[in-house]
Amino acid sequence: MSEERLDFKEMCAKFDVTPRTLRHYEYIELLAPEREGRARFYGPREVARMTLILRGRRFGFSLEEIRQWLEIYDKGEGWEAQKEIWIQYADKQLDELHKRRVELDEVIAELKTLRDETASNL
Repeated sequence: MSEERLDFKEMCAKFDVTPRTLRHYEYIELLAPEREGRARFYGPREVARMTLILRGRRFGFSLEEIRQWLEIYDKGEGWEAQKEIWIQYADKQLDELHKRRVELDEVIAELKTLRDETASNL
């Protein structure tokens, strides 16, 4: 992996996040940039972690779930332990997403029926 380092603005731009979001991820210790005075620099580790954080958020995982998952690797428990937890989290989230899809399909059908009934009474 390259030893490229990104500064704060470059990291925000690379991941299309606000400075507030990036600072929050640092505050809750999901990211730990190198500091040189007041400047922050993000190396390959932080870039990889940010990729995983944003992917996890896209899939609907909470920041706490993401933090716990990343912590497994940090504690040296290895990829196998991390993979097992990931599968558990993914199964739980897939169940939740399926339930939400069923609910959403029901709401769409109900709204469509109501719209059609209303349109036919015009």
